[in-house]
Amino acid sequence: MAQGLIEVERKFIPGPGTEERLQELGGILEHHVTFQDIYYDTPELSLMRADHWLRQRQNSGWELKCPGAAGVSGPHTKYVELTAEPAIVAQLCEVLGAGVLGAGGVAAVLGPLKLQEVASFVTKRRAWKLVLSRANEEEPLLRVDLDTADFGYAVGEVEAMVHEEAEVPAALEKINKLSSMLGVPAQEKVPAKLIVYLQRFRPQYYQRLLEVHSSREKPQGTKDADSSLG
Repeated sequence: MAQGLIEVERKFIPGPGTEERLQELGGILEHHVTFQDIYYDTPELSLMRADHWLRQRQNSGWELKCPGAAGVSGPHTKYVELTAEPAIVAQLCEVLGAGVLGAGGVAAVLGPLKLQEVASFVTKRRAWKLVLSRANEEEPLLRVDLDTADFGYAVGEVEAMVHEEAEVPAALEKINKLSSMLGVPAQEKVPAKLIVYLQRFRPQYYQRLLEVHSSREKPQGTKDADSSLG
């Protein structure tokens, strides 16, 4: 798989005092933005079943999240993010068992790979950034995104981006520390917007994910609101 940044994140349910607490901790509101996400998969959900998540974000382009190497278990997730279209296409072909499809971007291979839209929704995001300790120049920058989807679901995530697997434990430690400071329960497991969308509006897809992963470890993205997916 092509090299990409490693995203380490932990989702949580934000409360009415979350932003005030972020300000107290020295957080800076970087921006607030509204965007649409469209997710693609095969009719059999071959990507999601392999814990791969293909998304086209308005004004940002394509992204494929691929599972990171196994590590410490817990209520966090770790993914390699691919944003270069040639790398995304190569990984899609590998996961879906397709041959080399030649030149062209992601849009050009949707048809040959039988990829179709499976979810689409709009998100309003308030994006914060902060560093827990200014004394250490190596301290990872943490981002806190507070999202509200157009179908009424609100979720927050504490995130750090690193380049190497060796950097993941330190990033995870800071994420857990900040989560604790924000009052997030230690083992709280919160579903992604996409999973809640499928649960509410594409129950046949949601059920397919449940069935596929019922007898083995659940994919990182499939943690639903009532914890029935891990």
